[in-house]
Amino acid sequence: MRSVSYVQCVALDFGGSLFPHAICLGDADNDALNELVVGDTNGKLYVYKNDDSKPWAVRSCQGMLTCVGVGDVCNKGKNLVVAVSAEGWFHLFDLTSPTSKHPDASGHHELAAAEEQKPVFKQHIPANTKVMLISDIDGDGKCELVVGYTDRVVRAFRWEDLSENSDHVSGQLVLLKKWLLEGQVDSLSVNPGPDGSPEMMVSQPGCGYAILLCTWDSEQQAATEGRDNSAPSSEAPIRDVILHQTSGRIHNKNVSTHLIGSIGRGLYACKGGSNSPCLVYVSFNQKIYIYWDVQLERMESTNLLKILDCDPEFGNLLQQLGVERGDVSAVKDLIHKTLYFPEKRQQSSPSQCQDPAGTDSSASYTVIQDPL
Repeated sequence: MRSVSYVQCVALDFGGSLFPHAICLGDADNDALNELVVGDTNGKLYVYKNDDSKPWAVRSCQGMLTCVGVGDVCNKGKNLVVAVSAEGWFHLFDLTSPTSKHPDASGHHELAAAEEQKPVFKQHIPANTKVMLISDIDGDGKCELVVGYTDRVVRAFRWEDLSENSDHVSGQLVLLKKWLLEGQVDSLSVNPGPDGSPEMMVSQPGCGYAILLCTWDSEQQAATEGRDNSAPSSEAPIRDVILHQTSGRIHNKNVSTHLIGSIGRGLYACKGGSNSPCLVYVSFNQKIYIYWDVQLERMESTNLLKILDCDPEFGNLLQQLGVERGDVSAVKDLIHKTLYFPEKRQQSSPSQCQDPAGTDSSASYTVIQDPL
């Protein structure tokens, strides 16, 4: 039995309710230290920093926030805070902008005017958002915004910049691709494919997942060729969704599935001025708990064959059953049949394997099972 020690923790004040994907960890102010970003159902966006229980910054959004994220969504070389509501409002906040923060002695944001609570950019996208991801999904070195919806749809957007000024956010989100899946969208993840290029993966109910192909370049090329009457295209449509089923035994379509793309994403700068792995827990008593330095006792893995080899009676039993001790495959097969199909072993043992003393192998079944 293993025990987990949750000793180092801090409790943050939070008075609202939130959706599962309206909380994230990321470098919101571009100081190389991660903050905690939380959005509630009333449209409030809270940013927590270090071990202070009070929010470091609070912003107002339109609608119920269902997804929040931190990343270089505009591809300007700095992180922005992204908040998307269920009604489809996309908000961008630049917490490093000189006009958006006036820190006081305690390090909190003291807003000088009401308009400073507004986002630096807002745009309406399709409603019923459920989950969001900011990542490079097509391997071009630039981030895309991927949004999953409650109607089994996934959309990919790219920021189209209208200004060359890296400090000024001016542009809009442009739709790149829309995928329609067979099941609900539970989570989004980007993982390296067989050739090392990124693969966009969407978990599906029943321990399944789908790989979404980024085919917008090919579709644009096909559309251009289609407009040219002298070069008609006879190729079949590009398949953009590849469904996979995991090898698990539970394939219940009513069971949700979540993909974890990276274990190192749970980093927070709580103590010591450095990011460290942490666990964030939101309770029902208006508190958010951040645990760091979580200690887990190490458990060494064991091998049944090595355990049985240490039992001197195991060799005698193998000899009685006519199994060579050095034949690992035969020994594994015997143990497998004994553990999972004991009734077949007991039915076939008396006629096939009987020792000189007249003892059938049903006794050997009991002895082999003992070390477990």
